[in-house]
Amino acid sequence: MTDPTTRFQQLLDEIDSTPWGRHEQALTAEAVALAQEIGDEHLEYQARMRQTASANMGGLTDVMLNSFAWCLAHHDADSQRFPLDIDNGAADLMWQFKWMAATLRASPAFSSEQIAAVLDDMEAHYRRAGIGMSGVLTARFEDAWASGRIEDAERLRGLLETTPRDDYSHCDACGRSQNAGFFAATDRDEQAIRLVEEMIEGGFSCGEEPEHALSRVLLPYLRTGRLDEARAAHLRSYRLAKDNPDNLGIVANHIVFAAVTGNEARALSLVERHLHWLAHDQLNVDGHFAMLSAIAFALDRVTAVGHGTATVRAAEAAALEPFFGAREGAWTASALARAAGAAADRIGAEFDARDGSDWHAQRRARMRMLADARWDVPIRSDVFAVETPSPEPQDAEGWYERALALAAYGSERDALAAADRVGELVDAEQRARLLGLRIGAHVSLAEWDAAEALMPLRAATLREAGHSEQAELEGRRGLALYGRTEVGDHAGLEQEWADAGRLPSWSRGDVALTLAALRLRGDDPDGAVELTEHAAVCFAEAGDGRLVAASRMLRAMAFVGQGEIEQADELLQSLLADDDLNPGQRARLLEVRARLHGGAGRLEEGAADADAAAGILTTLGAASALAEAQMLAGALWDDAGHPDRAMPRYRAVIRLMSGRGADVSGAEFRLGRAMLGAGLAAEAAELLGDVLQREESSGASAASRAMTAGVLGRALAAAEEYGQAMGAYGYAAELHAEAEEPAEQALVLTEQAKILARFGEHSDARELLEQAAELVRPTDAIGAIVEVLHNLGQSYGGARDERAFALFDEVRALAVEHEADWLIADVTDSRGRALLEFDRIDEAIAALLTAADGFAAVGDPASAGGSELFAARTLAEADRLDDAVPLYRSVLDRASDMPPMRQVAALELGDVLEKLGRTGDAAQVRALLDE
Repeated sequence: MTDPTTRFQQLLDEIDSTPWGRHEQALTAEAVALAQEIGDEHLEYQARMRQTASANMGGLTDVMLNSFAWCLAHHDADSQRFPLDIDNGAADLMWQFKWMAATLRASPAFSSEQIAAVLDDMEAHYRRAGIGMSGVLTARFEDAWASGRIEDAERLRGLLETTPRDDYSHCDACGRSQNAGFFAATDRDEQAIRLVEEMIEGGFSCGEEPEHALSRVLLPYLRTGRLDEARAAHLRSYRLAKDNPDNLGIVANHIVFAAVTGNEARALSLVERHLHWLAHDQLNVDGHFAMLSAIAFALDRVTAVGHGTATVRAAEAAALEPFFGAREGAWTASALARAAGAAADRIGAEFDARDGSDWHAQRRARMRMLADARWDVPIRSDVFAVETPSPEPQDAEGWYERALALAAYGSERDALAAADRVGELVDAEQRARLLGLRIGAHVSLAEWDAAEALMPLRAATLREAGHSEQAELEGRRGLALYGRTEVGDHAGLEQEWADAGRLPSWSRGDVALTLAALRLRGDDPDGAVELTEHAAVCFAEAGDGRLVAASRMLRAMAFVGQGEIEQADELLQSLLADDDLNPGQRARLLEVRARLHGGAGRLEEGAADADAAAGILTTLGAASALAEAQMLAGALWDDAGHPDRAMPRYRAVIRLMSGRGADVSGAEFRLGRAMLGAGLAAEAAELLGDVLQREESSGASAASRAMTAGVLGRALAAAEEYGQAMGAYGYAAELHAEAEEPAEQALVLTEQAKILARFGEHSDARELLEQAAELVRPTDAIGAIVEVLHNLGQSYGGARDERAFALFDEVRALAVEHEADWLIADVTDSRGRALLEFDRIDEAIAALLTAADGFAAVGDPASAGGSELFAARTLAEADRLDDAVPLYRSVLDRASDMPPMRQVAALELGDVLEKLGRTGDAAQVRALLDE
């Protein structure tokens, strides 16, 4: 067993290597408790210094104040034993002092005199320690600004700028962010923007930077008309800030931004996602003020666009009652807007009373002045739910027909719910059928007791309806006739079928249809086809058209089981032409045909069928079945290359599944991937990051998390967040290794290599690609092998490494084997570009032109033009101008429908002709630029 002192040192080592967050906070708390148990104040000092920094980063203000006060008292009593700096690479005691005044200022519970005393004490400690005054001036500036003493703040800011920087000055990121926030608050938008852009361009960052700074210039960007920059800043900043509840003020800025940019649905979503943060830190009252003001403003905008009655989820939590008051039932957007506004006004008044100013009232007034402002910055992450309720049946007959339709589709829960609404039916035939429906639904749901309980009533009702033989049959075979598969059930039905000649037509059809379903489930589609034919004949003799159609539907599925897709398709077409189908049957047939279309590559036709099925299910009120149909439609539209059409279907799935408390991670993953396909990379990264977090907390498999992390990496790279993309890909590679998926691991390593190469880190990129090649070669994943080896060949080519050509040969051989003509052209283009690195110009030109012809042959004029344009430029750079001219002209012909490429080719050809002295021809070509 580890002794306490050794365990304590292990804890410190773990704390120092653990990112800020709940786990790290728990470790620091454990370290403090263990030091107290050991009874060593020196060890406790080591732990509490870490705890102060941890609590500051996590918004645990009471913990931070207590821990700092303990450390400061012990340092003052014995500075040798309790030094300013514990040499752990984190903030020392005097740096932590900078946090204290701002922390007290954030709550009106602390008086101005208490805050002034802390600032004076800080200055005294700095002077005794021989430290410069930069840190003290920074704290006094922040205090003056936060209390609304703007003239004092301006004076202090100027003094700070002339004070020499020292080890306790704000870093490059925090200093710029602080000044940018002050400039934005005092209507100096351009100066605020300039400072933040300096930070971004310089790559400066810190604990909450650049996300805080970017949030501070959202409105300045809007007011100066720089909408694209505003959108990018919002998406990047929010993605970085959204997981730390200490970032309450940052998120408040984003809620306001969403509300003034026409993204009211996103504003509502952000409010719902972060409402609980209000209860995180009771002493961050200024953060509460900012958040409540933002909530009130945003929900007023939500109300103004017609969604004031929308429910704000989680607002009724008991922890939020101190802010909004108690309420029976859910909060609507309009009601919560009023409650949040009243709470913000109350808190603001408390601050202004303490500070002797009207600064918080001014902040509220500035926000209200935005009420009529609007900038159009579309962000397609969230939409308001458009409810399309189905008209409910008005009588027992209507509910009866709906129950039958839902059962015919196979939505058991919905069918049972509809059956419960039927009430009393006079007709015994209908009552018997409804009881059969309920028994069948319970069996499908494996609710055996509920099914058995209904059997006596079903038998009595069958006899009342004149179907004694069916009642006797069900008495003999029980739930086997409804699909149960216990020992003896199948054999008993086979015996009934053998003796079926003595049964009425309907009962023979019932046995045949049940057996057909069992045979199909038991991988005997041939037997199922034969029995469905018998069932259809029997039901036709009995005059039951509904079950004739059901028999033919099962036959179509049996054809699919046989692999007779054309026969299945023909039968489905015939069935769908029958106007007597009930809606549930039609929806099921459309869904089956949608899957057949998808399997045959007719994706758009399949998506249209799935949409039609979803439309029918919507009219039937089939909430539990609708999500599956919408998911199918979304997947088919996605695979068909229409992610923009897939997105609303996936959103509908998420809404439906959320409504019944189901896990939405899979649907959100698909939505994030569709967003990426639609060019919404930043929005996709935000959503996929949430999905990955949820998978981590729920214990999802390594393979599932790897897939999410890989797509997240793609989204981050597309959003030009390359550092974060590298991290996501690295995590995906680790997870693929854990899941023993070497091909997938190789592919994400390849993506990392592409990013490294983009930034000139070619040697590191090659090392990753070589590692990827070792992983992928032993697999049979041809696509991954080709991708990795092709990229490695390109990397070798760029480094003038002859190994490139053997890899290109290997890729080309695989492309030929699998008849991948586009890949043949692509690897030929890569060969040409590599040959140029070896100054083998004639061979390179021949390869590039061969690649161009190959691309053209498969209908890719853009790639063909790219290869030919590269060849033309190569000749021009080699001063072979006459040879370059016909290639440029060929590019112009290929690029007739591609204006950007045509303009580039015309411009370069004009320059070549000018050099050749053909000024007239040059002018004629350049005239194409004006077309």
